[in-house]
Amino acid sequence: MLNFLLKRLAAIIPTLFFVSVLIFGLQQLLPGDPAIAMAGEERDPNVIAYLRGKFHLDDPLPVRYWYWVSGVFHGDLGDSVRIQKPVVELIGEKLPVTIELAVLAMTIALTIGISAGIVSAVLKDTKWDYAANIFALWGLSTPNFWLGILMILLFAVKLGWLPASGYVSPFEDLKANLAAMIMPAFVLGNAIAAVLMRHTRSAMLQVLSSDYVRTARAKGLDERVVVLRHALRNALIPIVTLGALQFGELLGGAVLTEQVFSIPGFGKLIVDAVFNRDYSVVQGVVLFTATAYITLNLLADIAYFAINPRMRA
Repeated sequence: MLNFLLKRLAAIIPTLFFVSVLIFGLQQLLPGDPAIAMAGEERDPNVIAYLRGKFHLDDPLPVRYWYWVSGVFHGDLGDSVRIQKPVVELIGEKLPVTIELAVLAMTIALTIGISAGIVSAVLKDTKWDYAANIFALWGLSTPNFWLGILMILLFAVKLGWLPASGYVSPFEDLKANLAAMIMPAFVLGNAIAAVLMRHTRSAMLQVLSSDYVRTARAKGLDERVVVLRHALRNALIPIVTLGALQFGELLGGAVLTEQVFSIPGFGKLIVDAVFNRDYSVVQGVVLFTATAYITLNLLADIAYFAINPRMRA
């Protein structure tokens, strides 16, 4: 296990280097002159010249990349030219919102997706199996923004149970926070639950037909013990992988859902930064998201050893 983890850790460094080069390179392909965009409508030549010098826009690309990477190594992701704040500070403000939304969405997705997948596999070719597959098909084919608008019309406009949009910090009012987050969390969790259901069903069907499950049943073990302790534990590996990837995607920001519900998370931050050519914010948020993806994949690999003892050998 230690050798495996050391190899994975050694692979993180070149991966992050490649990601940083890709982020910086693609950022330069955006149309328009960032100095002119930052100078405002007046476009004073003196201001444009000052901005070019401040942000090293006249330097060659390798030099500009070195300035940026040097700052990253020192914990400096640059400053937002639009909001006039350090990017690290902006990430610190938006990250708790995105993490809360991602955790709530994954909780809903895991609860519904894994439960439906188990029921569908155990009760294969029954009405419950067909109902679970219809649910998965509905979740996969329903656009998040459309479902979000329908939920706003029903629960906020017609019934008046929940607020239509906005965000309240849980430290200010926990009840209002949950009321504002439950709809966007369900919209995101619904699509992920459909994917998890399909993968859980497939993995469980394969495990339930294995020899050790038939042996456990032949010993007279309770069916619940056979399904949950013997079958589910061995079927969890692909589910853990998928869950880690989906959680990383949520941390990257659910752009459409955050826009529909006016959630001030990573998605809204990066969309505003792209439209305003706020290069430092775009590079900082994307680099942070890529690092989160890599970290979550590493944690998923570690979880394999805890779930499946055979992998420890």
